[in-house]
Amino acid sequence: THPTQHKEPTPVFCWDTMSAVQVAVRCRPLNKRELALNSKICVMMQNHETVLTCNEDGSEGNRQYSFDYSFWSCVKDDAHFADQVAVFESLGRNVLGNIFDGFNACIFAYGQTGSGKSYSMMGPQDDKGIIPRLCESIFQEIHKNDDPNISYKVEVNYMEIYNEKVRDLLGDVTSNKTLKVREHKVLGPYVEGLTQLAVKDYETIMRLMEEGNRSRTVASTNMNAESSRSHAVFSIVFAQQHKQGDAVTEKVSKIGLVDLAGSERADSTGARGARLKEGANINKSLTTLGKVISALAEASDPANKKKKGKEAYIPYRDSALTWLLKESLGGNSKTAMIAAISPADINYDETLSTLRYADRAKQIVCQAIVNEDPNAKMIRELKEELARLQQLLETSRATPKKKKKKPAKKKAEGEEGEEEEGEEEEEEEE
Repeated sequence: THPTQHKEPTPVFCWDTMSAVQVAVRCRPLNKRELALNSKICVMMQNHETVLTCNEDGSEGNRQYSFDYSFWSCVKDDAHFADQVAVFESLGRNVLGNIFDGFNACIFAYGQTGSGKSYSMMGPQDDKGIIPRLCESIFQEIHKNDDPNISYKVEVNYMEIYNEKVRDLLGDVTSNKTLKVREHKVLGPYVEGLTQLAVKDYETIMRLMEEGNRSRTVASTNMNAESSRSHAVFSIVFAQQHKQGDAVTEKVSKIGLVDLAGSERADSTGARGARLKEGANINKSLTTLGKVISALAEASDPANKKKKGKEAYIPYRDSALTWLLKESLGGNSKTAMIAAISPADINYDETLSTLRYADRAKQIVCQAIVNEDPNAKMIRELKEELARLQQLLETSRATPKKKKKKPAKKKAEGEEGEEEEGEEEEEEEE
């Protein structure tokens, strides 16, 4: 592997690629702590529906939500149990298709601490999550290609946002250097000085990912023995070149795979000192993310678009997390969200908060574009149009022409019609 500087083409805007954020909710099994406290299951799922049943004191009635996907991963023996493969086939396959079409894509996992976000995104060695399965599928598709005129290039970077500071997980982690977030007028926010490495196979990408995971900040709390104390963003830059004679077109897609730190309450986690400060910063960034999602949902509402006035203010820069996710949330990306929830009634309030979060996110509309050089695109489309017209011309020449009717016959038909009209007029006069 080696660091590279990649020049990205100016994207082409296409109005027909507007799409809402896809939202999936996944319910994990009861954990040891919840079982020890004799917790009851307060979540039900069927098809696209997720139902949160009454809380312990009965003050809250059933709450029903509808999402793109509702993954029931709570009881393994249930007929509608959703494993890691089912989750990937529903969400990961869509991302795979989008990046080969030249679109940016993003998947981010949200939920309270210990709700199963990292399990869904990364997973253990024997039950891989979305990120390793997607990486493996990308190289499987690349190896299927036998066209010498098509070539691919894959690069990766990995960073964490810890206490509102950005750290490189693939660079020199011993330096503990904080990187700055900048914004490009066309490509959007980026991290200055972030290590980006070229990879040629699945094994290399997994080795780099494992190195980054070892450098990520984790700690033990009452809610989770290995609680993520930072937001992690693993990005893939996927470039594909198509040669057509002398012309070369290139599409460059960015895939953002985001494992957010869990929202938490200090009284539940037992956080003190450094852990308490980390939790406060985590909650701050997630609160800002909630504000951004709410503002984008309102801006995407057709009723609000008709109202005259200034453009809605979106507080992206209030947090490093939301600034980096600017393009993924309501920008140039096809985005999906996994809301991870606990089925236990003792986590009722946190589960309700997550479901409300997810319900708001599904209203956001993104405007994804094909990331292709406009000049190369125009040349390619003109050549395709020329080839189509030549094909039509050859087809018309090969088709035998139909014989035209003789004018005399038309004249005779006309005279017969006149004679018939004359006979009718004579009858009327008589």
